[in-house]
Amino acid sequence: MTSFKTIRARAEKRKGGPKALEKLMPEKPDLKGLAKRGDDRIVAEMTKRVFCAGFAWSVIETKWDGFEDAFLRFQPAKLTFQPEDYWEDLLRDARIVRNGAKIMSVRDNAAFVQEIAREHGSFGRFLTKWPPSDQIGLLELLSKRGSRLGGNTGQMLLRFVGWDGFVTSRDVVACLRDAGLDIAEEVKSKGDLAKVQAQFNAWAEETGFSYTYLSRICALSVGENRSE
Repeated sequence: MTSFKTIRARAEKRKGGPKALEKLMPEKPDLKGLAKRGDDRIVAEMTKRVFCAGFAWSVIETKWDGFEDAFLRFQPAKLTFQPEDYWEDLLRDARIVRNGAKIMSVRDNAAFVQEIAREHGSFGRFLTKWPPSDQIGLLELLSKRGSRLGGNTGQMLLRFVGWDGFVTSRDVVACLRDAGLDIAEEVKSKGDLAKVQAQFNAWAEETGFSYTYLSRICALSVGENRSE
């Protein structure tokens, strides 16, 4: 496998040098901030990622204030207490994108967040305790216990709430394949995810960098640099 030093050097060359590359790096994961994040904000981010999946993100962002109002500011206790009529009315609510399956995922994910919060104090605290070296285990939990949080949606959720992890975007996968990792062009199987996890674990040990940092540099080292 190619060393990460080589990958970073290539990214620096493509982006105009070390300082220019550094400006493109994401903020460092903030575990203290994540631990303090309210469960309502976790449900909100879950909802945003679910609705953004397969849809124009700009549309969701434009309507987001409407989402906040329609979904009661994403307070888990309020959402799980609502009767069926409330959820049926949302199917006709112009403030949001009226996708029935995604609307019902909000109720399911509010219940999921409540369950985790009862076990760990809050969902944010739960996430801070989960090691980046086992991101695939966390993604499996999100997929099984949450609603519509599998695949890339789960990865983007973790990225947007500030958890330290990788994203298997096209450019990241292209970087991994170029480095010698035997995985498919689209990482979907458990076997490929395990290989990706092992490689990021190795690079984290090699460099001491966060997984978020490694993922971004990897993405910028190859391809057309789509969103990562």
